[in-house]
Amino acid sequence: MRLVLAEDHALLRAGLTQLLEANGFTIVAAVDNAGDLEQALRRPDAEGAVLDVRMPPTHTDEGLRAAIAVRAERPAFPVMVLSQYVEHLYARELLASGEGAVGYLLKDRVSDVEEFVEGVRRVGAGGTVLDPEVVATIMARRREEPIDRLSPREREVIALMAEGRSNTAIATQLVVTEKAVAKHINSIFTKLDLPLDTDAHRRVRAVLAWLRL
Repeated sequence: MRLVLAEDHALLRAGLTQLLEANGFTIVAAVDNAGDLEQALRRPDAEGAVLDVRMPPTHTDEGLRAAIAVRAERPAFPVMVLSQYVEHLYARELLASGEGAVGYLLKDRVSDVEEFVEGVRRVGAGGTVLDPEVVATIMARRREEPIDRLSPREREVIALMAEGRSNTAIATQLVVTEKAVAKHINSIFTKLDLPLDTDAHRRVRAVLAWLRL
């Protein structure tokens, strides 16, 4: 997968470039400011992006606004956001299309390199990978929706789905069988009124519906 990388800290940018390329990704552009990011995202060979939220010149929300803009022009363009903060309004807008292919991780909470790399792959494949704190912030401001039909256990399951966990990982986390997890997920699909589709697509739609998008 050919990625645009946007990070204004030189050492982190170099480290992420090395890490991603060592795991089979190609970095077609590594930029450190909003202007260069906008140009890089227009490259026809760019297939996704890993980017910081706050970049020069204002260090506010340039990265997220660029991500929202490219997804408006190229629907479902994969974007993995790395940030030190949860930008609630922009996070909701980034996810609002309901098409998936979005990740939002907090830098200080990324502690496992392999898990991060797998998260980028999952986003590239159309999935979602959201930090639990991002989910909690969005959920705290949500209106009543079909999520209120879910049982406490189903809410635990869908929260782990939002983090990009597989059925096996969810079963391990909750100390239940994979069969039990599959049963909970099917119940979630039913309660959220999701039509029959591929399970992978319904997982994405379930997470986005749960986040009231």
